[in-house]
Amino acid sequence: MSQKILHLVDDESIIHDIFNRIFPPPDYQLIISDSKASALINHHRGVDVVIMDLMLPQTSGIEIFKEIKKHDPTVKTVFLTAFGTIKSAIEAIKLGAIDYLQKPFNNTEIKYKIDRIIKENRIEKENIQLKKVLNERYSFDNIIGRSKPFLKVISLIENVSETDSTVLITGESGTGKELVAKAIYQNSNRCQNPFYAFNSSNIPPNLFESILFGYEKGSFTGAYRDKKGVFEEYDRGTIFIDEIANIDHNTQQKLLRVLEEKEFQPLGSSKTIKVDVRIIAATNEDLKKKVEKGEFREDLFYRLNVFSIKLPPLRARKDDIPMLLDHFIKKHAAKNNRIIAGYSQEFIQYLLDYNWPGNIRELENTVLRAIIMTQDQELHKKDLPEEVLEHNQNGNRVHGSFNQKVDQYKKELIIQALNNNNWIQKQAASDLGLKPSTLSELMKRLTISK
Repeated sequence: MSQKILHLVDDESIIHDIFNRIFPPPDYQLIISDSKASALINHHRGVDVVIMDLMLPQTSGIEIFKEIKKHDPTVKTVFLTAFGTIKSAIEAIKLGAIDYLQKPFNNTEIKYKIDRIIKENRIEKENIQLKKVLNERYSFDNIIGRSKPFLKVISLIENVSETDSTVLITGESGTGKELVAKAIYQNSNRCQNPFYAFNSSNIPPNLFESILFGYEKGSFTGAYRDKKGVFEEYDRGTIFIDEIANIDHNTQQKLLRVLEEKEFQPLGSSKTIKVDVRIIAATNEDLKKKVEKGEFREDLFYRLNVFSIKLPPLRARKDDIPMLLDHFIKKHAAKNNRIIAGYSQEFIQYLLDYNWPGNIRELENTVLRAIIMTQDQELHKKDLPEEVLEHNQNGNRVHGSFNQKVDQYKKELIIQALNNNNWIQKQAASDLGLKPSTLSELMKRLTISK
């Protein structure tokens, strides 16, 4: 068990000495406060148990207990009491204290009681955390979308999560590749082990190898000590490598060895380290073209591409925009001290008309900006940035009546469905939830042809 943290609130130095002897380091950390002011300053949520004298100068332990409980509602507190104050100790228990100890106390008894309280408290916290992990594991609450293209993505996540397969996630920038990687991890058998996200676009290429695989002292200028790499540190966990197309050839070769042999050598070392990690990779580039140009190893590509998930751009799943909008309002309104009750029809229409080259990330930033800009409890057209106001999906200025805009939106949805199905009308109609005859009539009315 890790170090146990106790907070003793008592103004008698002899009590301080006794507790230092009963609860010595390194097994225990004893924080001592001798007044209300120091008790409030010294207390923090990492404390396992507070031991509080009922009688303190100019105040009572109960008053301090009430103040601490405001900031730490789950705090476990034991009171120290003399015979004449047992009635007050019982009052403290009614207020939420866990126990009381009567002075003069037996050292063995107090150590046993405190250790038992800490053990039970930690088990309770572990159970809460386990429930949280299990709830996250079987939840896709952070994956927002119910459009047909995105339901296919969720189905793929469900299929691959409980396997140990390597996964390659592709899609444009801002489509939520890391979110999908975390969903796979949270629903996997490795969810109790660590997750590490390595974004190669944020790191100089000459550091890839040393960060991922570590190095030995003296292996290069500035290597003053041995350093474990990500693969060794996160053994038995899941490593997400974002923008894997940026990885240099030396690192690609070592990565291939990890996938094939489950082993690698740190930079400047001759020792071989065995690891058991799951790799999830992502890219917004066409890796096949990179292979053809000799910029990416063909053998590594096929090792990574065991199971691939292609994320649709936001313009291909516009049915999800209302859900995403609601999600981002909930996520950002309270953080920015705003109460947002809703949005105008005109506001949502502009979101539906826009092309979203930056995908979900751009939509989230747009909603956040609107939340900050609005002067009331509803989001309006005036809260949107110029690029959204001026362009629709085809990059044209938005004109026309409401019905004309609705027809334009219908046209875009139909063309999108036809493109997704190689212009096979029966399949496109199925995607749209329409009868083939209804789709045919709409295509004639909206002048849609291949």
